[in-house]
Amino acid sequence: MKERLQKLISGAGIASRRAAEELIAAGRVTVNGERARLGMSADPELDRVEVDGEALRLPQSRRCIMLNKPRGYVTTLSDERGRRTVAELVAGAGRRLYPVGRLDLNSEGLLIMTDDGEAANALMHPAHEVEKTYVVTVRGAVTARQCAAMEALRAVDGRPIRPPRLRVLGSDGEKTRLRFVIHEGRNREVRRICASVGLEVLRLVRTAEGELRLGSLPPGAWRELTPEEIEYIRRLKEEIR
Repeated sequence: MKERLQKLISGAGIASRRAAEELIAAGRVTVNGERARLGMSADPELDRVEVDGEALRLPQSRRCIMLNKPRGYVTTLSDERGRRTVAELVAGAGRRLYPVGRLDLNSEGLLIMTDDGEAANALMHPAHEVEKTYVVTVRGAVTARQCAAMEALRAVDGRPIRPPRLRVLGSDGEKTRLRFVIHEGRNREVRRICASVGLEVLRLVRTAEGELRLGSLPPGAWRELTPEEIEYIRRLKEEIR
C-alpha cells in the first residue's frame, strides 16, 4: 500500500515527519533511483526508497522505552566532545533508539526513547500541547511575589511562552522545591523562567510527560512502556493522521 514518503521515513525511525520533508527537499531521498519530490508516495513492498543512499527498512515492530536520565549525560546518540550519552544507558535495548525531545546535561528524569518516528512526532507535536512536569530545587526561599511573576510570564528571553503552572512543594529556608508544569519544554525553559526572578536552579527533574509518569524508576535505569502508556501514545498518533 502506498504511503507518503515522510510517513515511511518517520515510521522507519530515521526522522520526524517534518524532518523527513526537509530530507526530501534537500534531495537526499530517492524512489527507485529517482530523486524524490515533496508530496510523493511509495509502496515499501514494491518500491525501493533510499535515504542518503541507504535503503529504507521498516522494522517489524517498534520499541518505545522510558529512561530516567541522570545528571551528566547528554541527550544525543554520540558526542564529539566525548561526553557520556543516553545511548550508552540504553545499549541493552538491542536496537538503535532515539530520544524524544531533550534534557540538558545537568537535568534529570523522564526521557522517552524510541525507533518509532510517529510516536516521537505525536509526543512533540505542538497541536497536542503535551504537558511536561518538573520538580525543581532552587537556592533559598521563594516569595509569593516571585511565584506570581513566573506564572504571569508570557515571554522568556524575547520568545513567547505559555505561562507555567507552579506549586511550592516545600522549603527549609536554604532550598525550595517547586513543581512546574509547562507545555513546550524549549531549551532550558524552566531554568530561564527561574532566572527571570533571580532564582538559581540546583536540581531539575522531569517527572511526567502527558500521561507518562517516571514513578520510582531509578536514575540510569530504563523500562518498557506499560500497555496503558502505549495506548496513550497510540491515541496521540491517531489524532494527527
